[in-house]
Amino acid sequence: MEIKITDNVTSVESDILVINMWEGEKTTNSLANEYAVEQDNFKGKFGETYLLPTYGKEPYRKILVLGFGKKEKFCPDKFREAIAKAIKKCMQMEAKKVAFSFDGVEFDYAEQFTLGAYIADYKFDKYKSEKKDNKIQEVYAQANENTVRNAEKMAAAMNFARNLANEPAQFATPSELADIANDLGLETKIYNKDECEKMGMGAFLAVGKGSAQEPKFIHIKYTCDNPKKRIAIIGKGICFDSGGLDIKPASSMLTMKDDMSGAACVLGIMSIIKEFNPNVEVHGIIAACENMPGCSAYKPGDILTAKNGKTIEVDNTDAEGRLTLADALCYACELGVDEVIDIATLTGACMVALGTQAAGIMGNDTELVNNLIKSGKSRGERLWELPLWEEYFDSLKSDVADMKNSGARWGGASAAGVFLQKFVKDVKWAHIDVAGTAYLDKPQKEFISGATGAGIRTILGYILEQ
Repeated sequence: MEIKITDNVTSVESDILVINMWEGEKTTNSLANEYAVEQDNFKGKFGETYLLPTYGKEPYRKILVLGFGKKEKFCPDKFREAIAKAIKKCMQMEAKKVAFSFDGVEFDYAEQFTLGAYIADYKFDKYKSEKKDNKIQEVYAQANENTVRNAEKMAAAMNFARNLANEPAQFATPSELADIANDLGLETKIYNKDECEKMGMGAFLAVGKGSAQEPKFIHIKYTCDNPKKRIAIIGKGICFDSGGLDIKPASSMLTMKDDMSGAACVLGIMSIIKEFNPNVEVHGIIAACENMPGCSAYKPGDILTAKNGKTIEVDNTDAEGRLTLADALCYACELGVDEVIDIATLTGACMVALGTQAAGIMGNDTELVNNLIKSGKSRGERLWELPLWEEYFDSLKSDVADMKNSGARWGGASAAGVFLQKFVKDVKWAHIDVAGTAYLDKPQKEFISGATGAGIRTILGYILEQ
């Protein structure tokens, strides 16, 4: 799909012209008013659509009236969702050229228009033997071209991440993630198992012991002259999570290919970072492995030593993501960066608390956390701050080690955050838990089911704002 900018949208020869209608008002199009409003009593409620032919009277063959709902309740998030609905409707109609004309929108909609269009245009049909060719080829709109082009790059990063997280675990192995990282054209170092052992990454390596797939520790670096800031972004890279010896129920394993959604987010950002050329040094870090119950798997009761020397009693092998992140955080804090942001499908507890509508966020620096929340909000990703009180560590106390890797059932998301904080030293840090938002079991708002590319808009947007 290609978005083309024009100052005269209604003169474009297109298959469909999409116009908006506010609830309780008429449109600016006489045909739409005559047939949709006056004859068929179309109300313009949010997300509703009305399609009518023009019978050769206009340059466009059909008009799609798109309900924007009540004007006082309209916002950029609703705009993006409405655009996605319109794109999907036009795809159903097998339209190839679609033009959009908006009336009464009182904010700059260029970024949300672009994101909504590309989110709706996405599908993962790589493994389908029969592929339906209903893609829209050209989309016309009146919008700020520079904003549209930058939003297209962000959408490309999202699609990169969505494709990777939607891949089956048989493809998206630790070695494949390493190969993808090497192909990004950035300075990249891949550490193998022996090298990780020399660095003392006992927590990360323990998780990967039960798998035939060799773990890979990935470090990608984007550099620039005289950077304003140095930021490390860490993505949880569990390429498949069986739960280990504390094995998950079969139904809970069905979507565990998505447990590397944090890694997909990092790779997506690093895949596009050069095109933005920000004046920020960015380190992308992934501790990639599989959590499997093989004959060498780590066991409940094992005591692991992380890179910083802290010891961890294994209370549950299915609390594995925080173990891999522990060593990754230690590594990142040694790079001399100003800030560390980790993103992970970390806890079911976060999903219980926030559902699929928001990611959880916590950290040791209020300004960093608030800026990430602000970045996400402006681009359609909700983040909700959860507490990081030291009392949550009480359930992680161990009689035989410095801590356990999991504890009481209650407050699990914050307990995991407090655990991670033990491996953060002398750096501003934020942790984003996308357990509920990274992968959808059914369509939600502008997204189809499957991977969403969670975190791309928030973190990439934050980097670009520095």
